[in-house]
Amino acid sequence: MPELSEAREIVAEAKRVVVKIGSSSLTSVEGGLNRENLERVTNVLARHRAAGHEVILVSSGAVAAGLEPMGLTERPDDLATKQAAAAVGQSLVMAAYTDVLAEHGVVPAQVLLTAEDLMRRTSYRNAQRTIERLLALGCFPIVNENDAVATSEVRFGDNDRIAALVAHLAHADALILLSDVAALYTAPPGTPGAEAVDFVADQGDLEDLGIGGTGAAGVGSGGMQTKVQAATMAADSGIPTVLTSAPNVEAALHGDEIGTYFGVTHKRRQKRILWLGHLARTVGKVRVDAGAVKALEGRGTSLLAVGVTDVEGEFEAGDPVDVVGPRGDLVGRGFVNFSSEELPMMFGLTTEELGERYGQDYRKEVIHRNDLMLSDAVF
Repeated sequence: MPELSEAREIVAEAKRVVVKIGSSSLTSVEGGLNRENLERVTNVLARHRAAGHEVILVSSGAVAAGLEPMGLTERPDDLATKQAAAAVGQSLVMAAYTDVLAEHGVVPAQVLLTAEDLMRRTSYRNAQRTIERLLALGCFPIVNENDAVATSEVRFGDNDRIAALVAHLAHADALILLSDVAALYTAPPGTPGAEAVDFVADQGDLEDLGIGGTGAAGVGSGGMQTKVQAATMAADSGIPTVLTSAPNVEAALHGDEIGTYFGVTHKRRQKRILWLGHLARTVGKVRVDAGAVKALEGRGTSLLAVGVTDVEGEFEAGDPVDVVGPRGDLVGRGFVNFSSEELPMMFGLTTEELGERYGQDYRKEVIHRNDLMLSDAVF
């Protein structure tokens, strides 16, 4: 079981760290960019970099920064206006970072990503190579979701989870998520009896917590829920994470006793499995019997056709699907090896029977255990 002291030590000694700052810490609807907050955080990161650490910043704020210059008084609901605001605000955010980093002799580099970029292997590797090369050249990568072109169907809707994926692709040693809340609390801050949580060892520590929504500035799209999901996602890939407020950034980088630390719960996962558990939108369901549920949860086996009883939806081989038990409860999620048209003729048959009846191409698992995440790791 990981320990709090171990997580703090890893964060303090991290050679490469990803820091994410939210819109609520950088902007407000009324005043656009909060230059004072941006300068304070950027100066801390520049000093940390000068001390020999590699820093990648994932910054929100483009949409919110564009509202005031466009004469908008509240965050828009429609995608087109959000994209327009992002197009205006992105240059303002980068100009502000450029001004502050110039005082430290540091050259910033903008990296715009969409969810689709991190779902496709080629784009994922291109982003990985770009960030690695920028760091090697001494530049300061600043990543943001490409709001101006992202679609509602594939976009993350926040930069918290994109930060977790960037930490994964960059092989970061630690992730720090900054917002306007000092830590994760047992209930929304301000609720009588709410207490700060200093350490989350595993998913079970989160079950009884009340998690709130949009930040206090009214301009964020993530809220505490997505920050917790991002922190858990990073921990699930072997990256310890700190969740705290922007004023605590320096203390967080030093591993001090602030915020909420998330201990590592799993070694580094393959990118496609990480995506499967945390981001994939499933396109159907595979229902299994009680025996299959027991085998999957107890022994971590592959899902075989002999335990499949029904399918829902339309899907092709290779699509992500939910695996559900006899009463519809989620058992896991995986990449299926057969289409929804093929599976019904396979119900109840062993792998050997499939090969004898339909040929060698059918002598395989419905979902291989390496392509399956059980429900306790799915979000």
